Amino acid sequence: MYSIQLTTPFQLESGEQIENLEIGFNIYGKLNPARDNVVWVCHALTANSDVFSWWEGLFGENKLFNAEDHFIVCVNALGSCYGTTGPNSPSINKRPLLDEFPFITTRDMARINEELRFILGIEKIALLIGASLGGQQALEWAIQAPNLHEKLALIATNARHSAYGIAFNESQRLAIFSDPTYGNGRIDGGRQGLIAARSIAMLSYRTYSSYVKTQTNPGNHVVESFLASSYQEYQGRKLADRFSAYSYVTLSRAMDAHNVGRNRESVEAALSSITPKTLVVGITTDQLFPVSEQRFLAKHIGNASYAEIQSEYGHDGFLIEYNQLEKLLDAFLTNQPPENYSEVIQNNQTQFKLVK
Repeated sequence: MYSIQLTTPFQLESGEQIENLEIGFNIYGKLNPARDNVVWVCHALTANSDVFSWWEGLFGENKLFNAEDHFIVCVNALGSCYGTTGPNSPSINKRPLLDEFPFITTRDMARINEELRFILGIEKIALLIGASLGGQQALEWAIQAPNLHEKLALIATNARHSAYGIAFNESQRLAIFSDPTYGNGRIDGGRQGLIAARSIAMLSYRTYSSYVKTQTNPGNHVVESFLASSYQEYQGRKLADRFSAYSYVTLSRAMDAHNVGRNRESVEAALSSITPKTLVVGITTDQLFPVSEQRFLAKHIGNASYAEIQSEYGHDGFLIEYNQLEKLLDAFLTNQPPENYSEVIQNNQTQFKLVK
């Protein structure tokens, strides 16, 4: 991972400033002579800039996006705990701000990407791609810099976070706040609360059918331990071992505040200002970011096509159904006619249509 530090204070949308802001990021591959092979990734809530590790179905050696053909950039999100300034980073007085870290938005996150792009001297991005919170950041960046990106891929994301999504996030934060170790200067505080929060989140990321299929106890015996119970605890502890409760609160609040229409004419007008050729992908079983939200994006972005992929895994389908995503993205990048995309997908019943 690389890191750079801004020399001037970074102004947040809230009006507060962050001094000595550090940007952590990963780069893979090299710019080609034409400098037209840049793929820029915005990551989701608890991911990081090492996109080859968490989106390995799409990124890596011999994958659709590889270091031989592409110059791939991914920035650690502002407020996270993997390199870019966040709640656990030392402040000016060397003490992490933790629960006193300033409120940030997806608009601020997008501007961090723009700061790095300017520093790296990149004048054109062939593809900007993001899913979930990453897609929210990508949308904001595409609105802020309408002529920068050649193509835009938005997966399982939205123009404004829903009341349903906010309710799920608040339930997770309540679990964290109920942990007495959260705050009070404890840099490792909130671990048990984060375990509970992740357990709540998993219910929004997956589906009834996926739990029944993978977490049902075999047989009809009376038991005291259930696969579904141990799975929830495992997922919670797995996250708590690598993530910060303070970053979780910070990033989930940023997600809640996501609204591309804020202080602009309207959501629809903001989306209509996006100029890159755009692919919007929904997941049929996604209850957290339902396909109605992606259909809305595709309807109001001027040069957008819309696809739905089939999955039993709900919102997490963007991490699991990489075969479907790879074929869609490859067809999109090679400029195949949208009406033919369903043939590219072959037998998986993916629906694809041009909405304009």
